[in-house]
Amino acid sequence: MQGKQNSGSGAAAATGRAANVSAEQVLSQAGTAPEFCAALAKFFGVRATEVALMRLQRGLLGFLYPEQLKTAGSIPVSSSSAVAAHTASTRKTEIFNAFIKVKHASIFESVKLNSSEEGERTGANAIQKLMSAPILDGQRKVLGVVQVCRKGFDAGTAGPDFTQDDMQQLELAAKVLSNLPFIK
Repeated sequence: MQGKQNSGSGAAAATGRAANVSAEQVLSQAGTAPEFCAALAKFFGVRATEVALMRLQRGLLGFLYPEQLKTAGSIPVSSSSAVAAHTASTRKTEIFNAFIKVKHASIFESVKLNSSEEGERTGANAIQKLMSAPILDGQRKVLGVVQVCRKGFDAGTAGPDFTQDDMQQLELAAKVLSNLPFIK
C-alpha cells in the first residue's frame, strides 16, 4: 500500500506505529481462534459475530470462527460466487462498503449465530460492509482468510465505512494470524 507521506507528521506516524505494535502484541497473545476473533472484533469496534476466520485445507475454506459456522459447511476455493474464495485465489485484501450490491454466496448469512449481543436480532444480520484478507505464510502460500463485516438493516445502521487504514490493520492482523498455531 502506498500513500502520501507528510514530513510534518512524524509524531502521528510514531503514534500509529505504537498502536500497530500494541494491536500486534494483543492479537499475537490469542491462543485460540475465538480469542483472536474477539480481540479483532474489539479492535474494529464490531460484534464478535461480525468476524469470520477460515482455514484452507485440501482446497476448502473451513470456518474456525464463528463456532456456529464450523458445521455449516466449507467453501471451495474454486467457487466463483464466494468472496472468501476470491480473496484466497487472488491473495488480495478487499473492501466492500456496499456489500449488499456484491454478487456473493449468502448461504452462511442465513445461519443463526446464537448471540445475546445487542443488535443480533432478526433482520439486522445482513452484511452491509465487508473486509476480506488472505492469511499468507512466508512463501505467500494461502493458509486461510479473515473477514470483518458490519451488519445492519441497511448501510446506515451498519456503522461507518471501512477505510484504507482499516484494510491495512486487517492485513497486519492476517500477518499475525499466519504465525499462530491454530491457523497452520
